[in-house]
Amino acid sequence: MIDFPMKLKFMLICSLLVLVLAGCGDTMQRVYLQGRQAQVNEPVSADTRPVRFRVEPGTPARLIGQQLQTAGLIQDARLFEAYVRVSGVAAQLEAGDFVLSPAMTLAEIVTTLQTAEASSVTVTIPEGWRLGQIADYLGAAQIFSDTVALDSYRSQIISGQLSELDPAAYPFLQERPAGTSLEGYLFPDTYEVPALDAVGVDVLRRQLDNFAAKVLPVYNEARNSGATTLTLYEVLTLASIVEREAVVAAERPAIARVYLNRLAQGIKLEADPTVQYAMGYQAATGQWWKTPVFLEEYSGVDSPYNTYLYPGLPPGPIANPGLSSIRAVLAPDEHNYLYFVALPDGTGRHVFAETFAEHSENVQRYLRGQ
Repeated sequence: MIDFPMKLKFMLICSLLVLVLAGCGDTMQRVYLQGRQAQVNEPVSADTRPVRFRVEPGTPARLIGQQLQTAGLIQDARLFEAYVRVSGVAAQLEAGDFVLSPAMTLAEIVTTLQTAEASSVTVTIPEGWRLGQIADYLGAAQIFSDTVALDSYRSQIISGQLSELDPAAYPFLQERPAGTSLEGYLFPDTYEVPALDAVGVDVLRRQLDNFAAKVLPVYNEARNSGATTLTLYEVLTLASIVEREAVVAAERPAIARVYLNRLAQGIKLEADPTVQYAMGYQAATGQWWKTPVFLEEYSGVDSPYNTYLYPGLPPGPIANPGLSSIRAVLAPDEHNYLYFVALPDGTGRHVFAETFAEHSENVQRYLRGQ
């Protein structure tokens, strides 16, 4: 018989005791889980509101369960720990930010906690969207910390009131007519913003800073060289129309020149997108731009944005144009066209004309098949 030293005996006994206790613990958790298996697939409530939940690095499963219960996301912290340990996923729970809800089952929450949300969200705002579209999109992307932040953002861009920003940082906004919105200034681009952590002023600041960095140098160069006499607000207004009219990118400079020619000759712009803008959001169809829209409807839209009724540029931008449309207004093609009509081939291309007689022939030929 081997006579182990007393210290070594003590260590062996402790190790055996740990193994026994661990085994008992696993057995107890397995029994606890078996007795409450149905609760694993039952949500706390039918409330689908998103709840931001953060797991700090090194947080043990037991504490995560307690935090989930405190947040009202699960009913039983002990059941959570039993489930993740018996399932063998306790070590796979990640640290980071998660979007959960009381309507999720415990099993669904555990699955979600194994893939942490990115600390930021990438959102892309397309060229030609109007303010309401942008606000709706950003709200659906869940980048704002809460509905108050979203409402604040929406209120600021529509009212144009920048009480939470330093006006001195954005002198180009002072050129706008009093009381106008920020339509045209929310530069369409890809933005990376904190997930579920942004406030309205932060998002707006990113957009305006981006506008200043990308649009102002292009405009200032054209203005200083004498390439344009238009104000920045006028450029944005016309560029927003070009953005909504042009489908083929290569046609933007040609379309811009058509409108510049019409302005120079005192001819009404008669731009369909301006009427669509005046019509506003179509609640019945969920459209921000009414389509289809027919010429017969235009006379009933009494708005200064209706360029079929009112001469000159509309009061302001009808959308937020991209840099290509802005460049098209600053460096348009050289031609004498005053009219254009879309071809019916689905390509988005247009055919141009210098006179109304030529335009009428094009309409007959391409739209009426004569």
